[in-house]
Amino acid sequence: MTFSFKDVATFLPALLLGARITVILTFLVMFLALAFGLVLALGRLSRLALPRLLSRGYVEVIRGTPLLLQLFYAYYVLPFIGIKLSPFVAGTIGLSANYAAYLSEVYRAGIQAVDRGQIEAALSLGMSRSLLMRRIVLPQAIRVILPPIGNYFISLFKDTSLVSVITLRDLMFSGMIVAASTFQDFEIFTVIALIYLVICYPSALSVTWLEQRLRIGAPRRRGLIARLHTAWTRTS
Repeated sequence: MTFSFKDVATFLPALLLGARITVILTFLVMFLALAFGLVLALGRLSRLALPRLLSRGYVEVIRGTPLLLQLFYAYYVLPFIGIKLSPFVAGTIGLSANYAAYLSEVYRAGIQAVDRGQIEAALSLGMSRSLLMRRIVLPQAIRVILPPIGNYFISLFKDTSLVSVITLRDLMFSGMIVAASTFQDFEIFTVIALIYLVICYPSALSVTWLEQRLRIGAPRRRGLIARLHTAWTRTS
């Protein structure tokens, strides 16, 4: 079996159109999952029982069921109760709901990794909890959660291939359509693998670069009370 570069040129445009949808879907889902994941994390850490129970229940349900099932549910089951979604919307909702649950645990771990003494010092200076979260906790938590978020982003790009089961014309679905009509499975799926690699590898390098820029795990400490006081006086 030989690899035909001439045949690749004929079906490559269709694959690149599918890759465009895959990239758009990845960034959109990551944005939504990061936003919703933060809400879930804050709910898990809330002093109120109801937000804690709702957030925990949601996370456990999502983590206890397969992503593929969640996509099926969004596209094939919701129409039975009058909610009919397009493949793109269903894929976006299914992936966002799934990744938000996992990212919420990343957020929660990063927030809980912040030194408790800093939180107590900020509260003793009269900071509100919302200001404390914005000025003290989240900036430090970002340093901790950046590597796993980067890994989830790369995983999400590959997991978008699952939306092919709900007929969204992404990279994988485009490849299956071309393969079904040309029977050139070797060339088509090899090119698909290369496209995924070409996009994922630079993303991994970018995450490593950001880790070095932020000096993950070794932030500079400039004096706890001075930083807290400065943050407080700027907003008061």
